[in-house]
Amino acid sequence: MMIRLKVLAGGEGSSDRVVPPSGAPAILTIASAAAMAFLAVFALALSLAAGHLAERWSEALAQGATVRISAPSGEMEVKTARVLAILAETPGIASARALEPSEMQALLAPWFGPDLPVDSLPIPQLIEIAEEGQGFDAEGLRLRLSAEVPEAVIDDHQGWRRPLVAAAGRLRLLGGLSIVLIVGTMAAMVTLAARAALAANGQVIRVLRLVGARDTFIARAFVRRFTLRAVAGALGGTLAGMAALALLPAASQAGGFLTGLGFSGAGWLTPLAIPAVTAIVAFAATRAAAFRSLREVQ
Repeated sequence: MMIRLKVLAGGEGSSDRVVPPSGAPAILTIASAAAMAFLAVFALALSLAAGHLAERWSEALAQGATVRISAPSGEMEVKTARVLAILAETPGIASARALEPSEMQALLAPWFGPDLPVDSLPIPQLIEIAEEGQGFDAEGLRLRLSAEVPEAVIDDHQGWRRPLVAAAGRLRLLGGLSIVLIVGTMAAMVTLAARAALAANGQVIRVLRLVGARDTFIARAFVRRFTLRAVAGALGGTLAGMAALALLPAASQAGGFLTGLGFSGAGWLTPLAIPAVTAIVAFAATRAAAFRSLREVQ
């Protein structure tokens, strides 16, 4: 395959005259390749960004847990001290601390605003847990807390991690499926353009056969010309897609998912594989279309 692509890149000047240098097939090939490459860049960026975001969230939740204590205000300090003592004795827990009222107010601010009177409301006490090593036995700690401090409930964030991992897998699958559909659409458009060019040059093909030209010589002209057109369009679409991604807002904690859409560092080289894939797809599609059409031309 690669040897044939190198030969096509070199080309034969005499065979190029078989294919018209311009016209609707040429415009269709370049435009469809550019559009599909542009979409492929965004599909690739979406898939990678979704995976990275889910990994960051999962890692952030993996090393922490919280304990929620719901008790009357007169018993809250005693219950909190007892839970902190139990956590200090639990293997796998590096540290545990009770959140201050100001911290709990900051957590509730997105839903209730910054002026929420935390001190006058029966808000549960939260205890933040930092794990170490392999972590702690969540089920064992849950059983001990239920026996000694029934008002305490532990949350090890498993309910958050599982949906994130599942969502990341579905988004990666969606991104991969989108790229497959884009490649298939590109192959179909290049095939249609090549068949249109071959049909328009049916008389020229018959004359070439009369003077001794082989179908391989004729097909090579179409394959080379349409492959180069597809690569040129895909390169332009890829660069346009990368430029559009570069203009998006930079990733930030407050910006969420969409502001992190794009590539970073060496990841910007990843979209450059799109023109190479386009060359292989266009070569295979055009070659199959050329020989099929040549068999139909008598």
